[in-house]
Amino acid sequence: MNLNIAIKEQLSVFKENAIDLINEDELVKKLEISISENKPLKLKIGFDPTACDIHLGHTVLLNKLYKLQKLGHIVYFIVGDFTAKIGDPSGRSTQRPVLTDQEIKKNASTYTQQIFKILDESKTKIIYNSIWYKDMKLEDFLSILTNYTVARILERDDFSKRLKENKPLTILEMIYPLIQGYDSVKLGADVEFGGSDQKFNLIVGRNLQQAFGQTQQVIITLPLLVGLDGKNKMSKSLGNYIGITEDPKEMFGKIMSISDEVMWEYFRLLTDCDLDKIKKLHPKEAKLYLAQILVSRYYSDEIANKEKEEFESIFSKNKLPTQLPTYKAKTDKIDILETLLAAKIVLSKNEARRLLMQGGIWVIDEKNYSSYSVKEQVIKVPKDGIVLKIGKKKFLKITS
Repeated sequence: MNLNIAIKEQLSVFKENAIDLINEDELVKKLEISISENKPLKLKIGFDPTACDIHLGHTVLLNKLYKLQKLGHIVYFIVGDFTAKIGDPSGRSTQRPVLTDQEIKKNASTYTQQIFKILDESKTKIIYNSIWYKDMKLEDFLSILTNYTVARILERDDFSKRLKENKPLTILEMIYPLIQGYDSVKLGADVEFGGSDQKFNLIVGRNLQQAFGQTQQVIITLPLLVGLDGKNKMSKSLGNYIGITEDPKEMFGKIMSISDEVMWEYFRLLTDCDLDKIKKLHPKEAKLYLAQILVSRYYSDEIANKEKEEFESIFSKNKLPTQLPTYKAKTDKIDILETLLAAKIVLSKNEARRLLMQGGIWVIDEKNYSSYSVKEQVIKVPKDGIVLKIGKKKFLKITS
């Protein structure tokens, strides 16, 4: 294949859905060397194990990297077991809680299993960044800090905003970008990927490579996937996420609960579907198709088909009673255990508690053709009420 054509084809994969590319000319030069010398590029991505779940938001990056692995490049997956002790302050208005070594180790242990649901294991190198920090001498660490001024660090919007609002900003948080950026120096990374909120951190890595006499990495940022709340980025800490190892029924139901507007972004960022064709479908059918695609990807076609059939049965006239038992709540917040007992849906609070713990209580939203399992004992009842599915056959409509 002609070198220019090969570069153009690979460049299109690198640029797909990218928000920032710094910079394209440098990437073209790296690709020219990589292709002509048959030398794979070092693609860097880093996750701090601040939680045990990898969610669909993370897969926006992982899916991109898998496509690049198919072109022959190698992914260096940095598990930030050292940086997790600080916590990435990107996009946060408050300081992250400090994790214990045991919590970090537990979270990190699940990552290697989860990422290979997407990445090619033979073209992935997993590296824990504590390997170069745990024995680092103080003078070596100080040599990293001399490369950035306080004023330059405070160029970050989230840092300057916190200072203006008189919110705490620790020195440790301020040096986080330098510590993350030094990972790029130790790797000699060619390209680093991150969400759009990571742009500052990635640029720091690029600048540190230059300071240490290396060729600068190209940085590519991708959009942040909106979570189940429809407004904030998908995040474990916000509780608006869909984990890739969640129960398939839970995954299917959560996907069905997203808004129609957000759904199109999920198609764009999480699938290779032709959006023009998908948008010809009724939104309900499109969302069912999306849920089926994603559950199939992380489980199997058989399981995805089963969950689709079960989900549709909930909304069919034969399965959802036309006359639902109704319970009027005294306030707009209810205790599920007390409500089910008062409505005589269960015989005891223990029975209700068991159903809640086993994910056997669902909110059915007929208007938006969605459902999701109840996780909290106390829930809010909207003005137009909610319908609960309890176990396999019982339903209850609650009004406020």
